Amino acid sequence: MATATYPPPPPFYRLYKDYLQNPKSAPEPPPPIEGTCVCFGGNYTTDDVLPSLEDQGVRQLYPKGPNIDFKKELRSLNRELQLHILELADVLVERPSQYARQVEEISLIFKNLHHLLNSLRPHQARATLIHILELQIQRRKEALEDIKRRREEARRLLKESLGTLDGQ
Repeated sequence: MATATYPPPPPFYRLYKDYLQNPKSAPEPPPPIEGTCVCFGGNYTTDDVLPSLEDQGVRQLYPKGPNIDFKKELRSLNRELQLHILELADVLVERPSQYARQVEEISLIFKNLHHLLNSLRPHQARATLIHILELQIQRRKEALEDIKRRREEARRLLKESLGTLDGQ
């Protein structure tokens, strides 16, 4: 049985044979996929939406709605997490066979914390992009000031050298 190291190229490579002479002879790329698609047996969607905790089968511990005070809720969940960890330590000392319920509660709190933090990702991305753009503007302004300063220095040196040449 003979096998090739690499598979043969797809048959549509022939569409690009005159590309070097005429780049417009190649076909247009396909439009971007919108909606859902199947890739390697899994269903994927192009919609970048964070699924709700209910969709994932997890009980939500913080209030629902668009107006969530993230700072308050994260602090509340953090305090609750600390309390449950202390209760877990107490259960492990007093009743070691009953630790599973406490571990499930801690897992639920972690999932809620994780979901809250993930819902802040778009805001974090925007803030990071704004910061990067502001740094670029600042660097460009500094470079422009440096160019202006050097230009003035070059003009001054030219005037001095012309004055020196005229004075001789």
